[in-house]
Amino acid sequence: MISSRQGSTYPLGSTVTDKGVNFAVYAPNAEKVYLCLFDGFGRCEKNRLEMHSHEGGVWSIFVDSLATGALYGYRADGKYNHLDGHFFNVNKLLLDPYAKDFSGDFTWSERHYCHLPVGEFNSLDNAIDMPKCKVAKEQAYTGEKPNTPWQDTFIYECHVKGATQLHPQIDKSKVGKFAALTDPAFLLHLKSLGVTAIELLPVHAFVSEQFLTTKGLQNYWGYNTLSFFVPHKAYCVNGDMTEFVDMVRQFHEHKIEVIIDVVYNHTAEGGIDGPMLSFKGLNNNGYYRTINSPESVYINDTGCGNTVNIDDPITLKLIMDSLRYWVEVMGVDGFRFDLATILGRTVEGFSCRHAFFQAVLQDPVLSSVKLIAEPWDVGPGGYQLGAFPSPWREWNDKYRDIVRRFWRGDSGTLPELAKRIHGSNDLFEHNQRGPLNSINFLTSHDGYSLADWVSYEQKHNEANGENNRDGHSENYSFNCGFEGDVDNSEVVQLRHKMQTNALITLFMSKGVPMIAAGTELKHSQAGNNNAYCQDNEVSWLNWSEYEGNQTLIRSISELMKLRNELSVFQHPFFVHADDERFSVEWLNKETRPMSEHDWHDEGNKTLMYILADKLISKAVMVILNADTERLSISLPTPPFSSNWECMFTSEQASDSDVLPISFCLTGQSAWVLMSNLEENTNG
Repeated sequence: MISSRQGSTYPLGSTVTDKGVNFAVYAPNAEKVYLCLFDGFGRCEKNRLEMHSHEGGVWSIFVDSLATGALYGYRADGKYNHLDGHFFNVNKLLLDPYAKDFSGDFTWSERHYCHLPVGEFNSLDNAIDMPKCKVAKEQAYTGEKPNTPWQDTFIYECHVKGATQLHPQIDKSKVGKFAALTDPAFLLHLKSLGVTAIELLPVHAFVSEQFLTTKGLQNYWGYNTLSFFVPHKAYCVNGDMTEFVDMVRQFHEHKIEVIIDVVYNHTAEGGIDGPMLSFKGLNNNGYYRTINSPESVYINDTGCGNTVNIDDPITLKLIMDSLRYWVEVMGVDGFRFDLATILGRTVEGFSCRHAFFQAVLQDPVLSSVKLIAEPWDVGPGGYQLGAFPSPWREWNDKYRDIVRRFWRGDSGTLPELAKRIHGSNDLFEHNQRGPLNSINFLTSHDGYSLADWVSYEQKHNEANGENNRDGHSENYSFNCGFEGDVDNSEVVQLRHKMQTNALITLFMSKGVPMIAAGTELKHSQAGNNNAYCQDNEVSWLNWSEYEGNQTLIRSISELMKLRNELSVFQHPFFVHADDERFSVEWLNKETRPMSEHDWHDEGNKTLMYILADKLISKAVMVILNADTERLSISLPTPPFSSNWECMFTSEQASDSDVLPISFCLTGQSAWVLMSNLEENTNG
């Protein structure tokens, strides 16, 4: 006979002591809540223990002699009313929102639905198709963290599985897993690029949507969260959550930070017709946003069926507790927040003073980690680029789009291009933020790869099973004359050159640079710009197909080294005319200061600029020529030396060449020139 008694209401979840395990769960409107204990295989429900009710809506129980590894779940009984959003159904086994580990897999079945069809109570028990929560003992992370300043940060956005699944030098037993990311072969690759932070697509436990599994597809990206605490078990070799911590520790030993992409805007429970797995069966109207009447109708500002209600104090607490857990226990260095506008939404709309932002700012743990917002959602007023408070950074899609448009040859792009290169002061300076608040990127997991940007003018998403209707239709892409893969050497060379042009722009812009994994390998998704469900060779990086100068590895490595030499990119503030140390000068085709006419000349597709540090007497001149025509130019007088030295170019020219005063600038090319006092003295 198992022995139990009233437990503590804090902390929520399961807590191991030397005498047993305490369980606490929030279910304010339930009439009864049960703790269900399972055998070691998770197949048989051995005990169903009624929990004790406390003020504030928390239920608890302490089970004597229970230990780490015990398998459990909850059942909540009470009012079931389809119209008012109360879905209590004791036949549904519910996951603990605070579970730290799982045992077993999730299987889709009609048992998960609380009603079949809408409004009809479903009495089928779903326990057989549910993973079981596993009692785990927390241990604080003890590794030393790199704490890389933002001005030195270079982000590599990466999918855990796709990055290494086809890597020929990594043992087959761990490819596609957390362990593979810190294999020497992959670590050496990141170090050679100059990467300081790896940003992992969702690593919280997730499941594939049923509409995908019925088509034989999977949710590859992972934006369908099942738990805010448990690592995705498919990424573990032996199913042990410590494998994630081991990965983080090894990254830290190599001075690489770990940022994880987190999805706190919606969950895998979907809409009213979705499954009941956890939150929906415990406090549906608290965890999710619903309309006033009927309250069973979800507000869908995420486009995924439900929207997490962060206005609710217990929901806010859950997210804050989750964030601290991933920092203090799992060891991560920061977060990229998917659809982050949701986290600042009130019933009136987005607010940069939302309680969530205030809670993070005052939190002694979270206020010091890297915080990156995807500053939009699909709800009304959802686009909020530039509206987040300090110390948040933001994905800058305006940077992405204007760089793509400029190199595609679009007219009238120079004024905005200059703003983005300068760090987007129009977006960030209004609330005392600087250029380092802009995460500059050319491509990410969502959309075309960089190779496909110069190879496809039309998306090719047929494999997704939605008749090519999904994904963005405007990608500001071009195909260099031929759609898709070609054997034409001139086209291949032009595509390589155009990708290099874009990368030169990226690394010679103020802000924090980010590339998507595979950019350096010229990875192609065959024109699929929404490969979220392609868990196959479409998304996996092909390490064996590219060799030597066919890749962009050397270009990225050299550009990052060059960037690190230039203090102007480390300066945390915007450079204005009255700056005592730094200066920026924009030049036209005649290398004279840009006039109003030059800025607004629709046909002008050439931009040059000089960034100088007067304190150390060093300047860099960047030439971006998207015009297809050759251009003869006369270089301006170098500010600190007798000549300009070519440090990098997309042309077939030798690096470190001293350039003549006048030379011919080829079409569709980019150049980085250097002038410094040291070169003049040593020369």
